Amino acid sequence: MPAQKRYKTDYPGVYYIMGTAVANGKPEKIYYIDYRRDGKRFQEKAGRQVENGMTPARAAIVRADRISGKQPSNAEKRAAEQAAKEAEEAKWTIDRIFKEYMKSRPENSAKKIDQGRYDKHLKAAFGTKEPHEIAPLDADRLRIKLSKKLAPQSVKHILSLLTWAINYGVEKRLCPGLDFKIKKPTVSNEKTEDLTPEQLKSLFKAIEADTCIQAGAIMKMALFTGMRRGELFKLKWDDIDFQRGFILIRDPKGKKDQRIPINDAARNLLKNHPKIVKSQYVFPGRKGGQRTDIKHQANRIKKAAGLPKDFRALHGLRHTYASMLASSGQVDMYTLQKLMTHKSPVMTQRYAHLRDEALKKAADVAADIVTNLASAADRKANEKG
Repeated sequence: MPAQKRYKTDYPGVYYIMGTAVANGKPEKIYYIDYRRDGKRFQEKAGRQVENGMTPARAAIVRADRISGKQPSNAEKRAAEQAAKEAEEAKWTIDRIFKEYMKSRPENSAKKIDQGRYDKHLKAAFGTKEPHEIAPLDADRLRIKLSKKLAPQSVKHILSLLTWAINYGVEKRLCPGLDFKIKKPTVSNEKTEDLTPEQLKSLFKAIEADTCIQAGAIMKMALFTGMRRGELFKLKWDDIDFQRGFILIRDPKGKKDQRIPINDAARNLLKNHPKIVKSQYVFPGRKGGQRTDIKHQANRIKKAAGLPKDFRALHGLRHTYASMLASSGQVDMYTLQKLMTHKSPVMTQRYAHLRDEALKKAADVAADIVTNLASAADRKANEKG
């Protein structure tokens, strides 16, 4: 292909060729400059007549600036742009760290909820920043902004998600951590849920009438053992030791594996619960894999039982289990903490008032016995007198 004809201008080192304007398709001049710098020769485009408004005079100024080093050459510009692009791609921004963090998590409803929280509340504020670029004021401003429209617990979840993602990046040596602790709202987590004997009777009746065997069995296990929702979903047949009478709970809320005893109610349920062929899970989900949700079925049973709308179908049964033990007066707080796999006794203290009530009743019984004995002794003394 023959080279295009070059046309000289009145300015040294400036020439043009004839091209076609992109905007209107008409002929236009495309200006080039020819110069030397640091012993190297450069022949570069300076600009187009229509698109850039380039003229021979302006091209001459561009040429002079590049000879003096005030402007980089086109090759240097491209190299700088490529370097900047590579540097940007090498950055471990919050957005990039979060994507890696989410890859490490199992596919379940909690993961979907956290993705939504990030997209809605964190991405715009911190997505393009690296952790070291986040200042305490940035986190405080987000916390204040969120607190104006969300409940404290929701704000805490969102800010905790940011912390978890950054901690994951630090653990995997992708980035340095924050040099401050993100302040989160104080949340009162003292809510305990309980069911009356009548409500429990209605619940069992609704479970027996429902068509979903898995949902009913999971709800019963939550009540019989106090196991958490996620622990029940992860429970495998290999985790159950019928001979020694223990259930292995894997990663209870991210802590070390723990064992809890199998009581007779849980043993009978598990012994009679059907095993799904080719599934290692006790309460499997689709295609025998780990279950991720049971909200729809559990809420259906809850509604049929006439339980309060704010009663949490699985977590509420865990609270009911703990409340029954505490109110019995036969289980101390240390034992209850171990059964509930609470990391700290502080979590177990929410049930202390129930045990106190049981102890008070026991003390009243003792007082009645003593009073009755004293009255009897007085009657005998009076009779002798």
